[in-house]
Amino acid sequence: MFKSTNNYIASNELTLAVNAAIALEKPLLIKGEPGTGKTQLAEELARSLNCKLYQWHIKSTTKAQQGLYEYDAVSRLRDSQLGDARVHDIGNYIVKGKLWQAFEEEQRPILLIDEIDKADIEFPNDLLQELDKMEFYVYETQQLIKAKQRPIIIITSNNEKELPDAFLRRCFFHYIKFPTKDEMAKIIDVHHPNVKQTLLTQALEVFFDLRDVNGIKKKPSTSELIDWLKLLISDDIAQDTLLDKQSDIIPLFGALLKNEQDVSLIEKLAFMSRRNR
Repeated sequence: MFKSTNNYIASNELTLAVNAAIALEKPLLIKGEPGTGKTQLAEELARSLNCKLYQWHIKSTTKAQQGLYEYDAVSRLRDSQLGDARVHDIGNYIVKGKLWQAFEEEQRPILLIDEIDKADIEFPNDLLQELDKMEFYVYETQQLIKAKQRPIIIITSNNEKELPDAFLRRCFFHYIKFPTKDEMAKIIDVHHPNVKQTLLTQALEVFFDLRDVNGIKKKPSTSELIDWLKLLISDDIAQDTLLDKQSDIIPLFGALLKNEQDVSLIEKLAFMSRRNR
């Protein structure tokens, strides 16, 4: 049974979702803002269950077939021109994908399909049968590949595009809500256990105020808060600036804000605040 680890704070809802998906033997589809720990969940699950993790990071050009296997025809042609005896066995040119590798594990592995929404809209549908039956056919070698142990499958999405209904029906779904201040304090304690309480309190206040600013394009995420605190802890001047109640300056804001529109908006708000004093 999965629960929070020393490196990962999981909410009760997330813990229930993970264990329900494992019990139902269904892929767990995790959505949430970037930086909320979707990918890290699979890593910590593998660590807590002491099993092998296979990570398939999806790109816009990724095809479902690549997760099964690829036939390297170019290498075979080159070897045939060189008179290499390996060309007589086509199996030498079959490159196993992450699903195939996971299917071969004797102990139940974890398969992470990361950021599935980056791929073409047909990508999820192209994996339906393989994820349902836990098998696929290799036409070049006339092999039927079956999973020795059904993998625990974690699928993440940043909601860049809608996923097909047929695919969604086969998954157990969970949306990771953005942490509250109290939950965030616990997460920070994992990464920065020795941070001063006054610094943490003020940093959290500034961070959540930033996320609530109307018009901000890219809200700072958990991972960006952790990076920002790391910088603050090592910079006494930045700490003094942050803790100064009369200051509207956010020190080292480049760790939190990631585009010029948001920087311009925050600088304008700070300017207006100073004028209204």
